Amino acid sequence: MAAVFDKPSLFKRAAPLFEGFDGPLAFAVFLLVCAGLLIMYSSGYDHGTRFVDHGRNMLIAGAIMFVVAQIPPQRLMTFAVPLYTVGVMLLIAVAIFGITKKGARRWLNVGVVVQPSEILKIAMPLMLAWWFQKREGQLRPLDFLVAGVLLVVPVGLIMRQPDLGTSLLVLAAGLAVIFFAGLSWKLIAPPVMIGLLGIFLIVWFEPQLCADGMRWPVLHDYQQQRICTLLDPSRDPLGKGFHIIQGMIAIGSGGVLGKGFMAGTQTHLEFIPERTTDFIFAAFSEEFGLVGNLLLIASFIFLVLRGLAIAMEAPTLFSRLLAGAVTMIFFTYAFVNMGMVSGILPVVGVPLPFISYGGTAMVTLGLAVGILMSIAKAKRLVQS
Repeated sequence: MAAVFDKPSLFKRAAPLFEGFDGPLAFAVFLLVCAGLLIMYSSGYDHGTRFVDHGRNMLIAGAIMFVVAQIPPQRLMTFAVPLYTVGVMLLIAVAIFGITKKGARRWLNVGVVVQPSEILKIAMPLMLAWWFQKREGQLRPLDFLVAGVLLVVPVGLIMRQPDLGTSLLVLAAGLAVIFFAGLSWKLIAPPVMIGLLGIFLIVWFEPQLCADGMRWPVLHDYQQQRICTLLDPSRDPLGKGFHIIQGMIAIGSGGVLGKGFMAGTQTHLEFIPERTTDFIFAAFSEEFGLVGNLLLIASFIFLVLRGLAIAMEAPTLFSRLLAGAVTMIFFTYAFVNMGMVSGILPVVGVPLPFISYGGTAMVTLGLAVGILMSIAKAKRLVQS
């Protein structure tokens, strides 16, 4: 008599792939994705294929997240040194024979045009987390110095391109790892105080520092102009100050409840520059107002807090440091973007996570969420 075996359903075969996925993290990402699709349709439906492309980018990021989530943190650690090395070598190649667009040399043609600095957003925290994992239990001041060198090299190469926005993101991710690894507050406080003093002095002496003909050392001309424009957008209201002024007008005109979905005049009359990318927060603010902004900010806070909770519960030092740094990437993205659109930070090319249009940034975000999911799964496997 032939035995009959029931073939498992597709759902039962696929179920193990989803085991251990962090529900609260997935919910936070889902809220932001919904907000992104909503405002992208409003601000980009008449902007070529932006909305369709944005949806496609989200699907690609989701697929990358799913694949990365299946990789255990121990396996992720093996990619740290090769990925960091390749990233730095590509940055050196960009400095030597990279492609220049709009005065910036940021791209490299390797059969396809790539932007190597994007690799370092993930490679940097991976490398530093690997370094501190190897030094666990025997950390010395020299180890933090080596970590600083590992961080400064790619950040310096990215700033030379010049690309202030990406260099800030890579720097923030690296500093987060070093801080979570146990850097003493005695070493953190002095540079923070010097930075705050520098900001105060720049604001106080703004008329002299931003006078015509004044040249700042270290910074490029366009970076100096961004800071001066931030301090006084009315210096060039139809030129360099136009972005900040129009962004603040859009945010203020939204009021408490906003003008309504697809009813933003600043957006649809094209007063907001880059309304689907860097300045999409202004478009969102105009249509959904203060209430919408508070809900959006609450979603980002929920995402960051959940990421930090995953980091605290991670089973290894490598996992804790990596999860903490990846979470701070989301925070830095959101804080810098909202700050520059609101006129409290200089305008730099940093997108709003899951909201702004951009394929490369979306892939990076998918990788970051996948890493957090992988670490959350590892924690649950250890507990079981």
